[in-house]
Amino acid sequence: MVVDYEFLNGVARIHLNRPGRLNAVVPALVEDLLAALDRARADDAPVVVLAGRGRAFCSGADLKEPVPVETLPQTRARLERIQEVTRRIRNHPGVVIAAVHGYALGAGLEFALACDLVVADEPAAFGFPEVGVGFSVTGGVSRLLPHLVGLAKARELLLFGERVHAPEAKEIGMIGWVAPAGEHEALAGELAVKLVERPRAALQLAKRVLDLGTDSTLEQALAVEVDHALITSLTGENAAPRQEFAHD
Repeated sequence: MVVDYEFLNGVARIHLNRPGRLNAVVPALVEDLLAALDRARADDAPVVVLAGRGRAFCSGADLKEPVPVETLPQTRARLERIQEVTRRIRNHPGVVIAAVHGYALGAGLEFALACDLVVADEPAAFGFPEVGVGFSVTGGVSRLLPHLVGLAKARELLLFGERVHAPEAKEIGMIGWVAPAGEHEALAGELAVKLVERPRAALQLAKRVLDLGTDSTLEQALAVEVDHALITSLTGENAAPRQEFAHD
């Protein structure tokens, strides 16, 4: 197994575990990561923290692996399997937090940006080297990155492949929190505890409504918001008491 999984107190923790290769992506890592995400869903985890063992979160595709001899359909199937990571993260009912250190490059950054929240320690470096080495992004980045940083900045990041460190990544909207060196998982854990304590239905719907809203017209977004407000009103999890008004 090259991905570790544990579930405790409502938080599923998933660690990429190929430290000798900076958690570079190979088919075994993809399959283990998908299996871990499936376990988190089976455990009904309200919060998932995705992190990496060793010196990096994930350094992208493992370019030291032999180039596979594949037919075009086989290559398509392999790439679509990597994309399934994005789908599983986005479709997880609970909140998924990426806790990044070292490097989040290429496919590794795709994994991170698929998450709902991204925490990184200050030295962490982010980048898309694909164009420089003759490849193309595949993990939904063409949709996710412009939404986070704007189209102009997304073009810059993809075309030039320059790395940005955590403080700049936060400034441009790519990530949400910057922790001191080595404290990324501790901060992600603090956020996870706060989220686990929130009403479950409201938490899940807040994630879903934002995802749906970014792909909807205003009228569609307004309709979904009403549907979700009705659902939360029926859960019994509302913290605020009803206000009683006196009638004249």
